[in-house]
Amino acid sequence: MPKMIFVNIPVTDVARSRKFFQALGYTINEQFSDPTAACVVVSDAIFFMILNHERFQGFATKPLADPAKGTGVLIALSQDSRDGVDQITAAALKSGGSEPKPAQDLGFMYSRTFNDPDGNVFEPLWMDPAAVQG
Repeated sequence: MPKMIFVNIPVTDVARSRKFFQALGYTINEQFSDPTAACVVVSDAIFFMILNHERFQGFATKPLADPAKGTGVLIALSQDSRDGVDQITAAALKSGGSEPKPAQDLGFMYSRTFNDPDGNVFEPLWMDPAAVQG
């Protein structure tokens, strides 16, 4: 079995968050979803489990942090192009997200930052494949 990542994300409104992530082009795996949670499919190996606060607390061993008031994690997601970075950010903004800072363009790497409606931070980025190869 290939390695996979499941990122658990606390949200205040699962239905709203489902719509938000679907507007970004992701699908929902209904097999692992119910009114308290939804499995957002990012790729064959990456999934976001959006969980209401009560459900999230069932997994957590520490108090729940409020992502609207502090940053607990930055979720960076590679995109296939600079345009892909702009497209996913535009979709996030159109669907209730916010952009807390301007784009960062280093030439070989381009990134933006958006918050989902709960304040969780996502950073889509594109890196020139030639820069990665050295």
